[in-house]
Order: sequence, then C-alpha cells, then structure tokens
Amino acid sequence: MHLIECIAVGGFKINGPSTKDKGPMSQGNNLGTRDKASLPQPTQAGRIETCTELIRQVTKCLENNNKQCTMRLIGEMIRLGCHNGRLVGGEIANHVRDAFHELWLISDNKTRCEILSLLKNLGISRRWLGDASGSGGKIGNWLKKCGIEIERRATKSKIIEEIEDLMRELGWSKEIMCKEVLRLIGIKVDEIEEYGINVCDWITDINEAYFVGLVMSDIADRVVRGKKREYVKVSLHTTDGVSAVLFLMILLHFSQIGNVGISFNWSDTPERRGVKDIVAVEFYVYVRREKWRWLNIEEIIKYIKTLDPEDIVRVIAGEVDGDGEVYFHSANSEPRIKISACKKCTKRIFLDIIQEALLKLGIMSRIYELESAAELEVYGEDAIKLLRLLALHLHHPVKRIRAMLMLMHHDGKIDHNTFKELYESEYYELKRGRALDALARAAPQTHTHREQSTNTRKKDIKNQEK
Repeated sequence: MHLIECIAVGGFKINGPSTKDKGPMSQGNNLGTRDKASLPQPTQAGRIETCTELIRQVTKCLENNNKQCTMRLIGEMIRLGCHNGRLVGGEIANHVRDAFHELWLISDNKTRCEILSLLKNLGISRRWLGDASGSGGKIGNWLKKCGIEIERRATKSKIIEEIEDLMRELGWSKEIMCKEVLRLIGIKVDEIEEYGINVCDWITDINEAYFVGLVMSDIADRVVRGKKREYVKVSLHTTDGVSAVLFLMILLHFSQIGNVGISFNWSDTPERRGVKDIVAVEFYVYVRREKWRWLNIEEIIKYIKTLDPEDIVRVIAGEVDGDGEVYFHSANSEPRIKISACKKCTKRIFLDIIQEALLKLGIMSRIYELESAAELEVYGEDAIKLLRLLALHLHHPVKRIRAMLMLMHHDGKIDHNTFKELYESEYYELKRGRALDALARAAPQTHTHREQSTNTRKKDIKNQEK
C-alpha cells in the first residue's frame, strides 16, 4: 500500500487496532499468533561466522573423500544461505560453490542424482546448479537422467514482455508512448492534430536506404576483435530526448543484425537552458564484419548510384534526421534545410554526393565551407520542393512536424500567426539534454530486453560467438 493510500484508510496501525470508544482491546485472538512467533533470524555477522565454520568442516570432509559428510554440510550451508553472496559476501558464496563443484567431480552418477535431489528440495535454481557443477546448460540432461524436474525461472525479459502485454490490454500503445514523449518536450500535440497532422506517423517504413543515410551521418562504426573473428560496433549516440527514442527504434527495427545494447554516460556537453549533468545515451549492436557493408565509403557511394529517385530521397531523409536541420528562417521568411559534416573527416564527401543527387531531382543547393565544418543548404522554393519529397520519409518527429507545418504555411492552409505558434512550440533546443527522461517515458514500447553489464562489450561479443 502506498503512503497516501495508507493515510486515507486510517493511518499506520503501530500498536494494533485502536481501542478508542470500543472498550478494552481483546487479546484472545492474538495470543496464539504471539505464541507461534517465528524464531529470530540470524544476523549477518552470525551467519557469516557459521558459514565460515561450515566451510572449514566441509573442506575436511573433502580431504577425507567423505561424500556423505560433504553432501550433508553443503545442504546445511544452502539452508543457511551461505551460497547467497548478497547475504554473506561473494568470497563465502564462492567457497560454497567450489565445495559443490569438487563434490560433483568426485561423485558417481548415483551420488550426483542424490545431490541434485537434495538441492532441488532446498529450492536451488537450475542456473546455480549448472554454474557450480560446471555443466552449464547441460545440467538439464542430468536432471532428466535423474528424473528430477526443476522449473526454469522466468527471465527478466519474459517478465518485461508480460508487463507490456498487460499495459497494452489496459490501453497503452505506441501512439500513447509517442504523444507522451512529444508532450514531454513541449510540442502542442492536440493543437497540431487539429490541422490534420498525425504527429505519430513517423514510426513506420524504415528501410535500408534511410538507414544508409544515417550511416552517412550519425551512425558510428568501428572494428573490434573477438576471440574467433572481427566485429563492427554500430552505434548511435545522443543527449537529445527525441533522438533517444528514435535511435532505439531504428536499431530495434534492424535488430536482426545483432542484439541491441544500451549504455549511459555523463556527457561533457556544457549546460543547456538550465539542464545540468546531462546524460548521454548510446545504443549499439555488434555485427560480424563480413555482414556490415558500410565500413567502406566506396561501397556506400556505389550503393547510392544504384538507387531509384524515391530511395535517393530516403537516403537524404536519413542524412537530415541525422546531421541535418529543418527550420524556418525568420529574417527571409522562408524554409531551409541544412546538412552538416565535419570539414576534415571522410564523411565530408557525402555532401558532394547529396548535392549531385539533389541536382538530378531538379533541386539547387549550396555548400558552405566553415572553419571546422561544411554545410549543404537548400532554401526558398527549392526547399519547398525538397520538403514535399522528404516529409513522408523523415522519421525524426520534430523535423517531420516542422516540414509539414512549413508546407501547410506555404500552401495557405494555416495563417502566419498559427504557423508561428505551432512552430515555436517545438523549438528544438528545448529537447536537448533530456534523452534519459524521454527514454524512460517511452520504455514500455522500446525496451531492449537486455541486462546491462559492466563488461558489456566482452559479453555481447561472447554471445555473438556462441
């Protein structure tokens, strides 16, 4: 019961039910319960001391090759929780595991079945038995051979899936998640939808051409070496609340290339609009090197040259969603689209490729060389032409909404004051630095079903090599 609920129904009952205006308190019903009170549980210090002594004794039993003595003491240690690192610490828990492992190694099949039967009755999990015996997943074969059944415990991912199913039954959906995230970052969802714009239709139709556009912009990829082969770590990194949700959904969409992982780090980004201690979110997958085509820039260029005009637009949409901007230039009262790239890095060449592709679509653009970056910009009527092509293929919700609002403004479907009000409601800088908050709100529809490890890279690569 939550605190507020407890107060609402009469407060905390510390010393039993109130006797006010009800005569003397009856003790009859409580005596039996009092007499049957459970024995006090051992303190942590007491448990550790007892477990240490039992470990000393079981060591002697093993030295004497006394299996029955060892089995009895291991059972006693399990009953006391000596195998539970949370109760007694990892060192003692490891001693219990080692004692079991040694007993397992010196036992014949009959004794092993006796051990498994004993520990099953003590509630030990299949996983603990597999790890401690050294059998791993093959412990199931031993259980079957001994005629012992131990149910598999529900994994965290299974529990999460069941909770999600329940939430959906109660009315939760991707659309609700989407609107929650957009409201979180200040977008006037209801007002925009009144003008016929579906603010959540960006969660569809992510294809390979769009993904390549992201590879050309925001996606980072680097080679890492496993024990058996080389992998590519493909990652998307952001501190932006909207991109945190978008990037996760994109990698989940392409999850067939690997399991999606997630990590959080404190960003060294300066304070933004009062937001301090900004958390950066990274999503990543490990892909076998031979299955990742996009390390080679020439391969990307060759791929783009084979695309039809519609897929070229999808590539440009991926670039815009990654390192691009869609904005209204107030001084000139016109829409503009801008794509940026670092000036001296290999991705600078992609601006020339995009410019060439735009020219084939009949759209003029300019590239400006700045001190440390290069920017391709499309403006005026050319921007309107490009927005008409891009709008349905943009998946960044803020950029997609902006594109649609600017087209409606240009076509006279909304007046300038309405456009200004709706456009400014989703001013992009308001979204910065809120990646973790937005991701938490979106979690029921975007989880990765992964447990984060402090040794994530090794664990992920090891899983790939199984």
